[in-house]
Amino acid sequence: MRSFFATLLAVVIGSSLVATLSPAKPDKVDGLNVPSGRIPQEIKNNKYPRTYFPNTEKLAADEMRITALGTGMPNQSPSNVAASFLVELGNGESFLFDLGTGSSDRLAGLEPDYSKLDKVFASHLHTDHVGDIAALWVGGWLNGRYTPLQVYGPSGSTPELGTKVHVDHLREAWAWDVTSRAGTLPNAGGEIVAHEFDYSKTAVIYDENGVKVTSFPAIHIRDGSVSFRLDWNGLSFVFGGDSVPNKWFAKEAKGADVVVHECFFTPEQWVRIASWPYKQAYWVTSRIHTPPQGFGKLMSMVKPRMAVAYHYWNHRDLELEIYDGVRETYDGPLAMADDLTVLNVTKDHIEVREVTFNHEAWPQGTSKEWDTAHRGEPATGLMSDWLNEGALEGLNPPPTQPID
Repeated sequence: MRSFFATLLAVVIGSSLVATLSPAKPDKVDGLNVPSGRIPQEIKNNKYPRTYFPNTEKLAADEMRITALGTGMPNQSPSNVAASFLVELGNGESFLFDLGTGSSDRLAGLEPDYSKLDKVFASHLHTDHVGDIAALWVGGWLNGRYTPLQVYGPSGSTPELGTKVHVDHLREAWAWDVTSRAGTLPNAGGEIVAHEFDYSKTAVIYDENGVKVTSFPAIHIRDGSVSFRLDWNGLSFVFGGDSVPNKWFAKEAKGADVVVHECFFTPEQWVRIASWPYKQAYWVTSRIHTPPQGFGKLMSMVKPRMAVAYHYWNHRDLELEIYDGVRETYDGPLAMADDLTVLNVTKDHIEVREVTFNHEAWPQGTSKEWDTAHRGEPATGLMSDWLNEGALEGLNPPPTQPID
C-alpha cells in the first residue's frame, strides 16, 4: 500500500513538478515546495502519463529510466523491501545497483527482459543490499537469461570479507539448486561471476558500450563499502549504498543529474520507533548512516538536478518529519523515494512518478536465444536407486511431442 507522502508525490507532483523545483523562495503547495502557479500548466503540458505502467512506454534513445525497486532496510516492512535501484538506458542496457532482500519481487512486477538483467553493482555486503542476488541468479536464469550473472563489488579488509568470496559461497550454498537444473536450462545462465575491485580507490570499474561506472569509497561500519557513478550519453546517475557524508561522494556526485543517497532517521525517531537506547540509536543513525539534516547538507554541496532520498520507512508519521528535516538544510530539487518511484531523465527534463503494476503479472517468457543456447545432459543420476524405485509409474501423462 502506498504511503501518504508517496501518494501525495504521485498525485500532486506526478508530472514534471518535482523536476522544476526552484531554490528561490518557492511557495508551499500541500506541504511541498513547488513554484506558484505552475501546477495546472505543468500537468496540462506533461508528455508523460501520471503513472508508469511497465512495458507501456518505449524508452527514447537518449533517455534514462531509474526505478527504485526497494528503499527499506534489513527489518523491512511490506511497503518497503530492501535497497535496490534499476537503471535502464536508451541503448537497451540495464544495470542493477544493489539487490536487497525482497527487491527481486518488485523487479518481477516490472515484467522485465531478464536476458538484459545480467549486471549487479553491490555497494556493500549487507543483506539489505545484496540479499536477493541468489534469487536473481536462479530466477533470471529460468526467466530468460542465458549468460552468466555478473556481480561487481568491493574488496574487504581481508579476502574473506570481499565480494569474490561472497559470490563463491553463494555458488557453494546453492550447489544443490543449480546443479539439479543442468540440461533443462542454458549452461552459461547458471554461472555467476564476481568482479571484485579495490574499495579504497576511486576508479572506473565498468566501461563498455558508452557506459562508464566509477566506484569510490564510502564510510559505513567497516572497510569495504562504496558508492557508484554511472555516466552515459551526457547523463549521470550517482548511487550511494550506505554511508555517512564523505569527501569522495561530495566530489564524485557534484552536479550529477540524479543523486541517490540514504536519508536515515534521527536518533530521536529511532528511539521512538525501534525502542533502542539513545546511545545505540545515535550510533546507528548518525555514525554509520546519514540522518535527514546531514542528507540535506550533502545535497546542498553536491547540487544535483534531482536529489533522491531513500532508506527509511515510508510510514505516515515519519516521512513528513524526515522531509521537514531535509528541508532545514536543502532547498533544491528533491524526490522522497518509496518502493517503485520511477524517474525518467533526459538532458532537459526529469520526470518523477510512481509505478503501478499487476501483482499477478507473469514473466515475459524466454527468447529464441535462450531456447537454443547450449545445454548439457539432463540432470539424471542424482538420486539413489532406492529413491528412484519409489516412483509410482504411469500416473504422469506421457509426452505428446518428441523429447529426444
